[in-house]
Amino acid sequence: MRSALKKSNNKPQKKPARKPLGIKKYLPKSLFGRALLIIMLPIALMQIIVAYIFFDAHWQTVTASLSDSVAADMAVAVELYKQDPGEQRLARLDQMLRPNMKLSVVYDGNNTLPTSTRPAFFSSLDKTLRRALSDNLKDDFWFDTTRYPHYIDIRVKVEERVLKFVVPRERVFAPTGFIFLFWLVAATVLLSLVSILFILNQARPIVKLAKAAENFGKGRSIGKYKPSGATEVRQAGHAFLEMRRRIGRHIDQRTTLLSGVSHDLRTPLTRLKLHLALVEDSDDNKAARKDIKDMESMLDGYLDFARDTSEEGRQITDLAKILQDLAAASKADIKTSATDDLRINIRKIAIKRALANLLDNASTFGKNIEIHAEKLAKNIRINIDDDGPGIPAARRTDALKPFIRLDPARSQNIKGVGLGLSIANDIIQAHGGTLKLSDSPLGGLRCTVMLPL
Repeated sequence: MRSALKKSNNKPQKKPARKPLGIKKYLPKSLFGRALLIIMLPIALMQIIVAYIFFDAHWQTVTASLSDSVAADMAVAVELYKQDPGEQRLARLDQMLRPNMKLSVVYDGNNTLPTSTRPAFFSSLDKTLRRALSDNLKDDFWFDTTRYPHYIDIRVKVEERVLKFVVPRERVFAPTGFIFLFWLVAATVLLSLVSILFILNQARPIVKLAKAAENFGKGRSIGKYKPSGATEVRQAGHAFLEMRRRIGRHIDQRTTLLSGVSHDLRTPLTRLKLHLALVEDSDDNKAARKDIKDMESMLDGYLDFARDTSEEGRQITDLAKILQDLAAASKADIKTSATDDLRINIRKIAIKRALANLLDNASTFGKNIEIHAEKLAKNIRINIDDDGPGIPAARRTDALKPFIRLDPARSQNIKGVGLGLSIANDIIQAHGGTLKLSDSPLGGLRCTVMLPL
């Protein structure tokens, strides 16, 4: 073992695999999510580009023109006020501007420009208006586009007084931009709904196929599955059904072959057994009877290995009760413990046979046996520990193969033909579970059974 380790250390180490790009972990994993991303991402990019071009080439130009017009009207009003400052001139200006230009001008009682500002949601609005006022007004000014929902507050410092202008928002900013955005968003939502419905309709047959394959892998009925959807999906569905028929035919042929061989061999064995029963006892006859008994045990093992359990119906079964019954029926010292509710939908007789094989294997090689079962998030885990000689790590894969008898520790004067673990593994895998062999805390072998809920 040490030399093997040294050789392995001298081998050049493989380069570590490249880690996936950081963006991949944020991408959707499901077919629905990826298909939706493929369709919606180009639509979103197109909408963004169209909106950018519209605002840059049209909306900002119109808004700048409107802002310049308002700023020019205010500049004229300020110059007229400067010619004859006073309340009467301001009142006449207000009467003139209000109906014709939709401007309102009054005195600000504070006589000082505010210093605080509140930024607008669209900062480009403030920038456009500020540029227009700076180009047309020579006096200091201040404005707020957020105080009133439909008006803009603009104040101009003229000598010792502050003129307050109230301007309708539509005179400064083009309202068509928001209408355009509304229809753009509405069109995007409509296209998204159509895309989602289409993708769901295309992904549903794939989900059905995956569910049927999962049920078949767990030994469950696939129900009335019928291939549907796109041509490629239907082709995959028909291929799955054909594979299912081939696997079923293979299992039937194996069962028929081994059953026929076992049945044909029982007839001569029965004759030999009858012949030995009629002759006198001797050491040779006792040895022959023992050989015949061993051969009958082998035939029983073959039949158990070939027996098809798919015809047995599933039922809700309490695994804790099965383990307690098996422990009570065994002659070995078996301690059982279980947590939570261990009810599961299984083929009761098949699982009972698999667990019985594992317990027989443990009791054959060990004196003390412990069983612990617990319910996990998606599985039920059963640990069967013994204090026997165990199985080397390099041979544990072979131990699950049929007709394999390990030596020297676990094959000395042992009954059977090496099918116990293989039969248990086949039954557990037919339920979609796994059987794993490892070291036991008791010093022997640990058999870990995982059964999906």
